[in-house]
Amino acid sequence: MSKETSSVLSRRRVFAGAGGIGALAAAAAVLPIVKPETEAQAAQAPAVPDADGRYQATQHVLRYYQTAKV
Repeated sequence: MSKETSSVLSRRRVFAGAGGIGALAAAAAVLPIVKPETEAQAAQAPAVPDADGRYQATQHVLRYYQTAKV
């Protein structure tokens, strides 16, 4: 009987491991691809304040607009 118990436990471990690997693969497939920003892209859009001086289109704001495009 100990042979059956050990084989069931090893099967359970194999299936649990396969399930964990499958979950990691699914999570990796869903994550966005991060591309490093080049110097040319950073220099392309300088921060310019509006006439009233309150709003500034800074680099992080422009990056948000780029990522929010649908």
